[in-house]
Amino acid sequence: MLDTIRKRFGLLGRNINYSFSKGYFTEKFEKEKLEGCSYENFDIQEITAFTEIIKNNPDIKGMNVTIPYKEVVIPFLDKLSKKAAVIGAVNTIKITKKGKLKGYNTDYYGFMESLKPLLKPHHKRALILGTGGASKGVAFALDELGILYTFVSRESKENAIAYDRINATTFDNYQIIINSTPVGTSPNTEAFPLIPYDYFTPKHIAYDLIYNPAETQFLKKAAAKGAQTKNGLDMLIFQAEKAWEIWNK
Repeated sequence: MLDTIRKRFGLLGRNINYSFSKGYFTEKFEKEKLEGCSYENFDIQEITAFTEIIKNNPDIKGMNVTIPYKEVVIPFLDKLSKKAAVIGAVNTIKITKKGKLKGYNTDYYGFMESLKPLLKPHHKRALILGTGGASKGVAFALDELGILYTFVSRESKENAIAYDRINATTFDNYQIIINSTPVGTSPNTEAFPLIPYDYFTPKHIAYDLIYNPAETQFLKKAAAKGAQTKNGLDMLIFQAEKAWEIWNK
């Protein structure tokens, strides 16, 4: 069986049994009759193990990268795309014919394409909950869309406000609230970011990068106040297809 596999792909992350990518690409390969393609999880506890994966698996053509390695993988790469360099986070790696590792960010594209259909003229500003690797792709996409944004962090810092600073005025000024943190992901489905949900209105968009569960507590609480809600599934599909395009160009 292994002899027939000509193109191997995979996901780099930690505790990734839940992962979307393996199921998505395996199904894609079957549906599109892409014989000789396989996709597997590379579940590592420390980023230093990445070097061994590349060394021991010379037939890998491309990888996706998920939490918590989107930023710390960068020093292990030979090159970054211009956009990945600006964003400062990588979620797609292409292994070139010469064996060089080039990092890309397709998260921003996935987020941007999935948000576009929801936007109306009054959606001018966004709050990004969280400041990790995923938030960087979101911020880049908002820049591309011409939407102003502010980060929210556990404590105030130079470019972020603290959660306890969010009030009714904040919700008046920011019409899009994006959860880029893992809070609420399965199995901790009862958790939610600590913001005042009573201030959501039908004019707001609540967007959660989480896709499992399909409706997080964050989305449920926002929907209860009439907000338009969106989970991260379409974003993942868009970014996965963009990654596939990169691996095959």
